[in-house]
Amino acid sequence: MRTDPVTLQVLRNHCRAAAESMATTLYRTAHSTFVKETEDFTIQLLDAHGKTCAVPLDLGATWYPGVDYEAAIGLVPGGYEPGDIAMTSDPYSGYLSTHSPDTNMWKPVFHGGEIIAFAGGHIHNVDVGGAVPASLSRTLTEVHQEGLRVPPSKLYRAGQLDETLLRTMMINVRVPEQNWGDLKALVAAVNTGERRILDLVRRFGVETLKDGLADLLDYGEAQARAVLASLPDGTYHFADYCDEDGVGGDPLRLKVALRIHGDSAELDFTGTDPQTLCSMNVPTGGHARHSLILVGVYYVLSALSPKITLNFGTTRPFTCILPEGSVVNPVHPAAVGMRSLTCARLRSLVFGVFAQAAPERLPAAPAGSSSIINLAAEHPRTGRRVIAAVAPIVGGGGGMPHRDGTDGSGADAAYLKNSPIEITESEAPVRILRYGLMPDTGGPGAHRGGLATVLEFTTDAPNATVTARNRDRSIFQPWGILGGKPGDASTFTLNPGTAREHDLRNTDLLEVAPGDVVRIVSPGGGGRGDPATRAPAAVLRDVRAGRLTVAAAERDYAVAIRDNAVDAAATATLRAARQPREGFDGGAARRGHEARWNAKAYAALGEALARVPISRRGWLKRRLFAAVRAAPEQAPEAVIAAASV
Repeated sequence: MRTDPVTLQVLRNHCRAAAESMATTLYRTAHSTFVKETEDFTIQLLDAHGKTCAVPLDLGATWYPGVDYEAAIGLVPGGYEPGDIAMTSDPYSGYLSTHSPDTNMWKPVFHGGEIIAFAGGHIHNVDVGGAVPASLSRTLTEVHQEGLRVPPSKLYRAGQLDETLLRTMMINVRVPEQNWGDLKALVAAVNTGERRILDLVRRFGVETLKDGLADLLDYGEAQARAVLASLPDGTYHFADYCDEDGVGGDPLRLKVALRIHGDSAELDFTGTDPQTLCSMNVPTGGHARHSLILVGVYYVLSALSPKITLNFGTTRPFTCILPEGSVVNPVHPAAVGMRSLTCARLRSLVFGVFAQAAPERLPAAPAGSSSIINLAAEHPRTGRRVIAAVAPIVGGGGGMPHRDGTDGSGADAAYLKNSPIEITESEAPVRILRYGLMPDTGGPGAHRGGLATVLEFTTDAPNATVTARNRDRSIFQPWGILGGKPGDASTFTLNPGTAREHDLRNTDLLEVAPGDVVRIVSPGGGGRGDPATRAPAAVLRDVRAGRLTVAAAERDYAVAIRDNAVDAAATATLRAARQPREGFDGGAARRGHEARWNAKAYAALGEALARVPISRRGWLKRRLFAAVRAAPEQAPEAVIAAASV
């Protein structure tokens, strides 16, 4: 390293502080609830090549600590000069923004006439136009339906705002004042970043700063390699499923082979389903270290080494193989707006494959679903139509090696903060009827999965539209490991408990009438370890706290609760009658699916899809699934062979 260890640690802390200062500026000045409360934004301090060197750890989303801006930076025509601020929201230009509501912004930091670093970040706009309010729905089939896309362009040139670009953006969105307010907050954040970086130059000197940023990447790489070296070499396989590749579609299979060799690893996604006919595709451009693909890796590394440095260097020991035309590397103009749904399953997929390598060190599946609820309606108080985020509904964390999973805040989406009810009700014509934890939803285990979140709300506004982005895990449950049971599936219900009750399952767009009640329950986290080995005292604590009912304590844990106490004799009898549990449990839906769609069936499907152009694979997959359903007595591979002739 070019920087001595003490100076490097001091610089590391200063860089993080600079990123925290940028994030605080954005957080304090944003307009939309989704940015200022839910905190769906990121901040990055980048080197001169656009590689992330530092991120905040206390504010914003945790998706992008290793994001690479380099390609998008290079797509801005005409080079850069002091005062420039560039932006993009096009998921197919440089593969930086990954769906159209995400606006990425960066500002070059000059010293002595050269770019020494960039300040960057992104916000999620609640709406950017398109076919539906809030812009996102899995019903959309091409990126052109998903709202305004801005290719890498300069919003400010030498400090002057491009009014034409701004007008073009604002005329295409439903809530322009809100969008411009959030954009100004992001501009303020990157301006703050520029000042803080120049402060570092004055403190350390420009050469020390440039060398230090390079060494921070090397430091992150070395720490990641040390974690990989602690895992056994080998090839490990895992698959997980999204419920449907579109509303009422077929299961969407994600598959990975993890190959660990010494201090490096390869993640091969060959066998993952083709790009879908809906908006669940993940745009990566085949980047071997794309941050969306590696989010689960960041979490695994942090679980195995809690003090690890997260930056672009952390990604260097990993190589991803992302087949072109697959759901993890779609071809334009595939819709990508609901990529966050698939990314949630990618996180579970990565957790699962690393758990094959080190089951004793890793948790069961987190909820793997974070439904983002938005309401579009005319506000009776102001007469203006608003689009507001009601709340992110995040499920429980998976059972951990050393404790229960976190209730209501799954490890894979805990960065999405809940919006205070008072703020939600003041900004949107909505009344929250219930918001809390749902009993009996965490996967039973020696270490229980975290409980699900439940939200019930109503509106008195006419012509109200509710969007529920990322609806999933209504069918395939979060899996348990080492004998633990899966967490409960998610539910979505209109007018529960009435004659007008309707199961919405994974619907993500609905019209609600005044007085309608909407209830959404997230998934629970998977359990870890045999539930019959859980300490009866821990089961009793859950019953007393309202996390578990008395009936569930007996059914799931073989613990008899009588008069608010453990009946030791009855518990011993119950547990003596139980067969020990071990291994993986993906739930009844997964077992049923894989009994029919086994390895041979999926191999045959892959061979059939490979024979047609990328643009036809999603259509052919649906046709072949329909043919297999229509011939329940035949082996799927035989049906596929006959249908493909």
